[in-house]
Amino acid sequence: MSKVPKPEILEDHIDPSAVVIDAVEDGDHVNGEETFVVDDDHDDMRLDKLLTEWCPEFSRTRLKGLIEDGDVTIDGRVCEQASFKVSRGQKITLIVPEPVEANPQPEDIPLDVVYEDESLLVINKPVGLVVHPGAGHHTGTLVNALLFHCGDSLSGIGGVVRPGIVHRLDRDTSGLMVVAKSDVAHRGLSAQLADRSLSRTYFALVWKVPQVKGVVDKPIARHSTNRQRMVVPMMGGKDARTHYHRHQVFHDTVSLVQCDLETGRTHQIRVHMASIGHPLVGDPVYGLQKNAATSLLNRGGYTPEVRDEILTFPRQALHAAQIRFIHPVTEEEMTFDAEPPADFEHLVSLLDQ
Repeated sequence: MSKVPKPEILEDHIDPSAVVIDAVEDGDHVNGEETFVVDDDHDDMRLDKLLTEWCPEFSRTRLKGLIEDGDVTIDGRVCEQASFKVSRGQKITLIVPEPVEANPQPEDIPLDVVYEDESLLVINKPVGLVVHPGAGHHTGTLVNALLFHCGDSLSGIGGVVRPGIVHRLDRDTSGLMVVAKSDVAHRGLSAQLADRSLSRTYFALVWKVPQVKGVVDKPIARHSTNRQRMVVPMMGGKDARTHYHRHQVFHDTVSLVQCDLETGRTHQIRVHMASIGHPLVGDPVYGLQKNAATSLLNRGGYTPEVRDEILTFPRQALHAAQIRFIHPVTEEEMTFDAEPPADFEHLVSLLDQ
């Protein structure tokens, strides 16, 4: 049976000055919507200043956050620039997400703890576990589980007793995460996330056969009308770079690739691999149409039974396999590995038949 290999270090391909910012997969559900039309008095005004005038119930910082999260549209297109100058007659729509409970409660949810000390812990997140409480996911999250698991060992982040989520994984992506248990650890790990001394490696199963090594250097932006979807825009967007290395090819149909992120935008690996014609197997948003995937598997010589099992893989085939960082207190270099979960390994075994 074919096994997923250990990740290779691709540090020489990555710009150490790049800033890495992660985002979760799940968008907020809409709780309210306000629409305004720019009048003569507000022509050529900054978007955040305009909204501060129109929505005094929100602070300017809160409004800036909503803008950057893609919750503001101008004439139906998402605008993520707080400094954007609006024009007379434009229609501004502010989408206000459902409020989130301020104080999540501890919940006895099993965790796969790979490493733990008084400053931090490394966990292997399972598929289906949402990281943060949010709209549609008020309980049953990783934060709830960590509050229960850590108990009195949390010294607090920002004066509040809670785990410090340094980076996040999408709900249906499995793999390694590091979590801070103190302000000192949180500041140190966050700084490493920005300067790339904290790095992560992913494995993905993608359709067809990409070149052996490559870099996808394309901006990513939120879809202008579907807020749950990201795109490579014709203009604008946020810089994004993904380095990939092909490890294995199955019947010229599916490839196992290693991905290292130079930036970490929402859905970055999924969007970038799809943009070069190699979407992830099982991806419900960016994946191949069923007819195209069926045709590929038929050409690959798979039996109908195996083909149908591959086609019904229920999530994007993506796993965070390795994490590397410097301990923020002891300054020890640390590396942790996690093999893909059983469903990913089973998919590999099906493809290797």
